[in-house]
Amino acid sequence: MLTGDNEKTANAVAKKVGINRVIANVLPQEKAAVIKELQSKENKVVAMVGDGINDAPALAQADIGIAIGSGSDIAKETGGIILIKDDIMDVARAIKLSRATMRKIRQNLFWALIYNSGGIPIAALGLISPIFAAVAMALSSISVIANSSLLKRLKIS
Repeated sequence: MLTGDNEKTANAVAKKVGINRVIANVLPQEKAAVIKELQSKENKVVAMVGDGINDAPALAQADIGIAIGSGSDIAKETGGIILIKDDIMDVARAIKLSRATMRKIRQNLFWALIYNSGGIPIAALGLISPIFAAVAMALSSISVIANSSLLKRLKIS
């Protein structure tokens, strides 16, 4: 956790939300530099959550910029994700949702690769009629949509 708050307050908040590493008493203009250092020297993927004008450079430097919806317009413009509510747990929910989405994308790519690796040569050799090939391709697209729609069932708490 990177914050301009004093160390005592920062440690209390970090403990409450399950964060182990705290960097406190950081001036707004220093936040982007700290993030850059974490990225380059420690080879870390860095997410930054911010709500003010002073957070915009750090949101831009971070790999994932997350702006609080009630924050300044420039923070919302700079962030890649905008949280609608002021609930810090929405950050964890967004991470879980993005991981589940990437799993679905990988699943869909895998099955499309398998399906097309077998189906295209068969169709190209003329072993099936063009109408059947068109129907099979449409069913392939429907299976991708159906698999993706399962994300709606995901319970993120």
